[in-house]
Amino acid sequence: MNDDGGKQRGSFVEPEIYYAGLAAAFVTAGALITDGGGRVLLVKPNYRDHWLFPGGTADDNESPEAACAREIKEELGLDLPLGPLLLVDWRPARAERPRPTVSFIFDAGILENPDRIRLQEDELDDHAFFEPGKAATLLGHVGDRLPAALRAREAGGLVYMSPS
Repeated sequence: MNDDGGKQRGSFVEPEIYYAGLAAAFVTAGALITDGGGRVLLVKPNYRDHWLFPGGTADDNESPEAACAREIKEELGLDLPLGPLLLVDWRPARAERPRPTVSFIFDAGILENPDRIRLQEDELDDHAFFEPGKAATLLGHVGDRLPAALRAREAGGLVYMSPS
């Protein structure tokens, strides 16, 4: 016991060792973009069997909002201002993904002129605007993010999702 009645403290741990032992997660960032009729923009990557929100994985030490803006520019050729954060979603690791994922969805507004889109053909096969119900289905296992993000946009709030 030490002087304050607590347990003995362990020896000092080097910061590199301490931080190496902490939990780590992959970070992704996507954008909710709609057209004037309320349809949702999705992209179809050539490396997945389902559609996705425009966006992608953050690079090392890149903020989610910077990753989202960069990916929109790379994937769609658009330089869109990002609005508020709508959704944060934590998903556990899976067999093919050894770490949990923390995903951020930002409001990138209404795209008045979809003709501005210049698709990055190295990674994407297609893009399209879909009615929200159809878009949620096309998003596959992350389709529940869409109605939550739309509700957050409407209410001016933020949603946290977790499969707990």
